[in-house]
Amino acid sequence: MSSATQDYRLSGDLLGPVLAILDAVIDPYLGQGLVSAGCVTQLAMAGKTLQLTLVYPYPCKSQYAATVAQLTPGLLGLEGVEAVECHPSFQAGSFSTATSGTALDKVKHVIAVASGKGGVGKSTTAVNLALALAAEGARVGILDADIYGPSIPLMLGIPDFKPMSPDGKHIAAAEVHGIAAQSLGFLISAEDATVWRGPMAAGALTQLLNETQWPELDYLVVDMPPGTGDIQLTLSQKVPLSGAVIVTTPQDIALADAKKGIVMFQKVDVPVLGIVENMSFHVCSECGHREHPFGADGGRKIAERYRVPLLGALPLQLQIREAMDKGAPCVVAQPESEVTQIYSDIARKVGAALAVSQPKANISISVTDEE
Repeated sequence: MSSATQDYRLSGDLLGPVLAILDAVIDPYLGQGLVSAGCVTQLAMAGKTLQLTLVYPYPCKSQYAATVAQLTPGLLGLEGVEAVECHPSFQAGSFSTATSGTALDKVKHVIAVASGKGGVGKSTTAVNLALALAAEGARVGILDADIYGPSIPLMLGIPDFKPMSPDGKHIAAAEVHGIAAQSLGFLISAEDATVWRGPMAAGALTQLLNETQWPELDYLVVDMPPGTGDIQLTLSQKVPLSGAVIVTTPQDIALADAKKGIVMFQKVDVPVLGIVENMSFHVCSECGHREHPFGADGGRKIAERYRVPLLGALPLQLQIREAMDKGAPCVVAQPESEVTQIYSDIARKVGAALAVSQPKANISISVTDEE
């Protein structure tokens, strides 16, 4: 998972105990100790201060403080260590197999957010996932691939954005809420109907993807159109997808279509990173009673059947819909809300799943014995 050279500049007597303490701190998303996961890249003593550098292979900025608080007491208990300086950061490994010279050269991971049918909150999930990844420290873009119903411009609060072409060949992406965004909705009027047959729509989408001037990105989230037709197959086969997230609701008809989406990605060898269950439950604003209007445990059951993780379950909540209609997604408008915490957890799980799926690089360890 880690491609960084590990530089440990500690005395022989101190190195072993330090590594043991750090490896006893299990990362909840990687499922390994910090040393085993390759997160510990530098160790050194400056006087009586232990200097520690952590490089995570997935974005988890909100977890840095808790991790430092967990590892510090043990390190301070070691002889000769009176202070600890910890410097955590994030660096994504690269998955992309795009042809050299394409716009996707600058993109490390492309994540498809898909559903078997419409109306299950796929676009809401895609937008909030992208924003949550960015909030956790990643460089993120989003592509609205829903050719027939591009909703990303409205959800991001930029329905009137008109992209420019800085070089006459590529289209500049919008910059909003700290992420880059591209959508056919920026190029056509909101009142116009996109009356295209499948191959034409698929071709337009591929062109939009490859001719956008994407900045350097750790993740490009693609909001797929619902279904398993030409557009979905074109993207799955021609775009170097790192993985897919399937969105569903607990009701049987949505689950039946979600299964088709899982099978489609499996057939084209795209890893399914997990399931997001929207409208999972409703909490009464008056009494706090929780009920399941669309059924219970549907997402969990389909995740177990296809042996993929259930990434998270979102409530049926009025404020989620209102926030998206206003162009103020909850991840940026309500960063401390329970819903935002769920999206943040999903983002960390997606990032960690991509990191774990990458082959581990050969680790070079430089040890300097400093007394």
